[in-house]
Amino acid sequence: MGSASREALAQARAAITGRLAQSAGTELLQASARIAESPALAAALGDASAPAEAKAQVVERLFGGFSAGARSVLTAAVQGRWSNVDEFVDGVEELALRAESGANAALSDELLAVADLVSSNHELQLSLGSKLADPAGKVALVSRLLDGKVSASAAGVVRHLVTTPRGRRLDATLRRSASIVADQSGSELATVTVAAALTAEQQARLARALEQSAGRPVKITTVIDPELVGGIRIQIADDIIDGSIRARLEDLRLKLAA
Repeated sequence: MGSASREALAQARAAITGRLAQSAGTELLQASARIAESPALAAALGDASAPAEAKAQVVERLFGGFSAGARSVLTAAVQGRWSNVDEFVDGVEELALRAESGANAALSDELLAVADLVSSNHELQLSLGSKLADPAGKVALVSRLLDGKVSASAAGVVRHLVTTPRGRRLDATLRRSASIVADQSGSELATVTVAAALTAEQQARLARALEQSAGRPVKITTVIDPELVGGIRIQIADDIIDGSIRARLEDLRLKLAA
C-alpha cells in the first residue's frame, strides 16, 4: 500500500471507536462489497482530486440508512487521499473488518479456523474460489459449512470474502483478514509453517521470542507443510522470516544456475 493510502487509512481508523453500533462492521462490509462491484462508484469515491464534501454527500445519499458510526467511518475514508482506487477499495474492506472485530472478540480465531478448513480441502478451495461458480451457490455452501459452528459475525465475513474475491485466493484472504482483526485488538498474528508439528515447549519458546520482537502479544497459527523438509517459515503481517531447508535449497539452486 502506498504512503498516501497508509496515511488515509490511519486517519479513517480514528473513526472506529467504542461508540460504533454493533451493526457497523456488517454495514461497512456491505458498503465495501457495493463499492468493489461498481468501478464507477469506486472511482468516484476514491478519486483523490474530487472535493471531499461532494464525496461525503455521495456517502450520505447511498448509505444514509446505515448507523451513524458506519457513515462516519465511510466519510472519513472517502475524505482521505488514497494512492489509487484499488487501495481505496482495500482500505474500506479493512475498515469494515476492524469495525467488526469490536463486536466479536473471537473473530480472528474463527477466521483462522475457516482458513485452515479451506486450505486443507482442495475441492472446497476450488468451489468457493471459482470465478465461474454462482455466488448464491457459494453463499449456500458457506452456510452449510459454518452455520452453527462459528459466530454469525465470522460467517458474515466469510460470505463477504467469498462473494467479493477480487482475484484473491480465499485461504490467504481469510488469514490476512484474521491478521487485521488481531491488529485491531492489539496483538500480532504470526503464521508459522513447519514440516512437522511443534511441541508445546517449542511453541511456547517461539511465542515468547516473537512477543519480545513485536513488543505486544502474538497469536500463533501453525501450518504443516512436509515440503519444507525442515526448518521454519514465519510470517507476521507482510514480514517473512524463511529459515526452511526448502528455501536454502532454492537459494543454492539459483546460485548454481547463475
